[in-house]
Amino acid sequence: MALLIAVTSPFGAAHAQSNAAEGQKIAFDRAKGNCLSCHQIKGGDFPGTIGPALKDIKSKYPDRNDLIAILTDETRRNPLTAMPPFGRNHILTEQEIDAIVDFLQTL
Repeated sequence: MALLIAVTSPFGAAHAQSNAAEGQKIAFDRAKGNCLSCHQIKGGDFPGTIGPALKDIKSKYPDRNDLIAILTDETRRNPLTAMPPFGRNHILTEQEIDAIVDFLQTL
């Protein structure tokens, strides 16, 4: 029971918020994630329209591993995708992808 309490402590929530804030910075950074070049995202300026609008993500992808897979290499699921393989091509680190997923799950 103590483990459950530690996992659900306010510290865990604060860390997730911090990681989500970092994920938003990376997602909006034109030199890093550059998600806005293809997607409309609440709070972002000059969005693209190549990809779908990123909203209601947690309900669309309740398993965060699906989002990690999409950001890492969507070509495994969809060889014809326009989505860059951010992880496979070492554009983003695993930690950066994890932070972006935390951010996306807040949308």
